[in-house]
Formats: sequence, structure tokens, C-alpha cells
Amino acid sequence: MNVSSKIALVTGATRGIGRETVRQLAEAGVHTLLAGRNRDKAVEAVLDLQAQGLPVEAIALDVTDSASIAAAVKEVEQRHGRLDILVNNAGILVDDGTKGVSGQSLDTWRTTFDTNLFGLIETTQAFLPLLRKSSAGRIVNVSSLLGSLSEHQNPESFIYEFKGVPAYNVSKSAVNAWTIHLAHELKDTGIKVNTIHPGYVQTDMNKSGDQQNGELSVPEGARTSVQLALIDNDGPTGGYYYFDQVLPW
Repeated sequence: MNVSSKIALVTGATRGIGRETVRQLAEAGVHTLLAGRNRDKAVEAVLDLQAQGLPVEAIALDVTDSASIAAAVKEVEQRHGRLDILVNNAGILVDDGTKGVSGQSLDTWRTTFDTNLFGLIETTQAFLPLLRKSSAGRIVNVSSLLGSLSEHQNPESFIYEFKGVPAYNVSKSAVNAWTIHLAHELKDTGIKVNTIHPGYVQTDMNKSGDQQNGELSVPEGARTSVQLALIDNDGPTGGYYYFDQVLPW
């Protein structure tokens, strides 16, 4: 399928890596829907990108709200009739870094999983009928190296001691597992499903007070999502990637 004829949707895209993913897909010629919980913020972001001549549009989508998901699916179906690319970018980090693994409240665990896992699953399930109408559907799940069980057990890994946000970490491990299972289910279709680590990116999620942490710029952080969204029919499925590197589960 020609890139310029593709339709993509990126969740959690009003700022940060999500918004930059929209930009890069649109710069590649993909007609891209910028999805956000707040329609006004989504429209504001889209107007800025449209002013740069990019083929983008806004759509309201809260991945924790079943009615919002259903409405978004109906809107995409009415406007475009199919979906070629779904980037599940929406995510939150609400752990209290001072409380360790056993000290996080159940509310923290439930809130984290509602967005990072259950919202991702429900959104994907809802859009699958439209992705099946594509000749080359692509699903990209934004995970993290912090979801790698192997790296958390590797004393030589820089994340070995990084256990202060356990709800976030475990939610991303679950996203990785969901990716493997969904890719297997869809292996005989044209739909490819992969999960990615964007890198340690300079976003609001990685801020400590007024200090901006991170090794990569936001444009660099969006690159792996875009790369996997645009793979051709010979591309991988059921994988876990950081740029061109295959990561250990």
C-alpha cells in the first residue's frame, strides 16, 4: 500500500512522543489521526501541525472510557472506512518512587493498569475490525525497556536497580506479553504487531521537578514507533524493538 494512502491513529498524542509520532507519520505522507482525551487539546495540536501543511486530524479518545473508544471507532469508520496503523502510545506513570515495590497502593496498580494495559487492550480490540479491512495493518504498542524481565534480572543492566516504579514496569511487561499473544493470533493475516522501547526520552514523564531528565530528544524517541508503523510486508511481527535492536523479553 502506498504510504500516502494510509490511515493511522496515535493514542495519547496531544504532547510528547505521541504528538511527535503523529508529526513524523504525517511527514512521511500518512493521513494521521491525533487522538487525545481532551478534544480541545487535540484540536489545538492538530491546528499547529496543519499549519505546517501536514495531513492530520483530531479525534477524541480516552483509552480508559469504553464509550469514548466506541465513539472513536465509529468516527474513524465513518470518515475512512478502515484503519491501517494503530500506535498505542497512551500511558501513565503514577508510582510513588519512595514506597518501593510492596508499598505502592492498590489504587496505584489499578490506575496504572487501567491505562497502560486494559486501555491498550480494549482500544486494540475495538479497532481490530477496521485494521482487518486494511491490506497491511500495523499495530505498534509503546512499551519500555523497564518492561523487560530479562534486563531487570541482569546485574549488568542499567535498569537492574530501577525498581522504584513497579506498577509502571509490570504494566509494560504485561503489554509485551499481550503483544506476543496478539501477534501469534494474527500471524496468518496481513496485520503485524510489535512493541517498542522509545528510549530514555526528554518528556514530562521523565522530569524531576524543574529538572529535565533523558538521553534522547522527543523526535528521537518517536523514531522506533514510526519505523515499526511503516514496515513493509517482509517486516517483523511479535517483536520488541529499540531502533533496529531486538530487545530481550
